[in-house]
Amino acid sequence: MNTQVDEIAERIYRFSTFVPEIAAPAGFTFNQYLIDAEEPLLFHCGPRMMFPLVSAAPAKIVRLERLRWIAFGHVEADECGSLHLWLEAAPKAQITHGHATCMVSLNDLTDRAPRALANDEVPDIGGRRARHIDTPHVPHARDSGLIDEEITDTPFCGDLVAHFGRGPATAKTTSPRPLSPPRKLSRRRRSRRPPGPTIRMLAALRPCRLAVMHGSRHAGDCSAPSTKPAEYYERALAAKTAAP
Repeated sequence: MNTQVDEIAERIYRFSTFVPEIAAPAGFTFNQYLIDAEEPLLFHCGPRMMFPLVSAAPAKIVRLERLRWIAFGHVEADECGSLHLWLEAAPKAQITHGHATCMVSLNDLTDRAPRALANDEVPDIGGRRARHIDTPHVPHARDSGLIDEEITDTPFCGDLVAHFGRGPATAKTTSPRPLSPPRKLSRRRRSRRPPGPTIRMLAALRPCRLAVMHGSRHAGDCSAPSTKPAEYYERALAAKTAAP
């Protein structure tokens, strides 16, 4: 395996590791992102066993001890399995996430206190606006959230959309053809808070690119494609309501 480095927007870098054994024969990619601001921010840590490989990639852009912020979508191994290894490599870095995730998980899981962010809060990372957005149950549990880098119009949307196989660093989205939601979304159990409105809120941002965790970064008008998971859930919930 190797980790490919691509600049997907001005001073925003994608680190992508292709693992052919997962979802064979297509394979699967794991992406991390670096916002090279005055206070650099890493989004996604990657699994613990991949840390030696993955950590060498951002070290080509910035010294790891310069990392100031570490963020991720939700508490899961591929999102934050190597979190403590990153904290060891970056002694000044602070974890950041929404209030719910910090209260339920991170305050206890980590020795270094996280910074809890309110919905729509924009921490000052120096020259970039990394707005935190709470997205409960989108795409996973109550602790889900994302960041939207407003200067470059780049939402880091985690597992909201995902793709199998080894695609290019950037895939052009030139038509309203929906992107495919990841398989785990289709198995998600019903929640008390339907995900459709949250997904449509994200689509209303009218992003010109989507920085996904598994697959290619999508460029173009991503607002229409990103509504595909909302349409899926709305149909599924309507069918359950209509069922006798």
